[in-house]
Amino acid sequence: MSRENVEIVRSICEPWTRGDFSSAEWAHDEIEYVIADGPAPGRWVGRAALAEGWQAFLNAWDDYRAEPEGYRELDAERVLVPLRGTGRGKASGVDLAQMATTGANLFELRDGKVTRMVTYMNWDRARADLGLRE
Repeated sequence: MSRENVEIVRSICEPWTRGDFSSAEWAHDEIEYVIADGPAPGRWVGRAALAEGWQAFLNAWDDYRAEPEGYRELDAERVLVPLRGTGRGKASGVDLAQMATTGANLFELRDGKVTRMVTYMNWDRARADLGLRE
């Protein structure tokens, strides 16, 4: 099942490389969405709340895109995706491409749907939370 989960996650992330975050068909109706770190951590439950939380994040950026740097099966239900974000902060003007930082999304899946997604702005924090080494 985990290989299938990797392909589901790949199909979710592919539009994100073009800045297309419009679909949430992949999300379970009661998905838990967590932003674990960064300037605006939070937790939302449900597909509508996922959209609200994600939109709040996206509203801080012009032309935000997320470039996956790989797909790592952690177990039969979890896939970790290191991501490099690009875009420019609306308020700060900061260019993410110049910062060369990697974050990550952790996807937890059951029956072909994402039941939990955790966004990490910091790759080291993601690895520490998950007990991973390079």
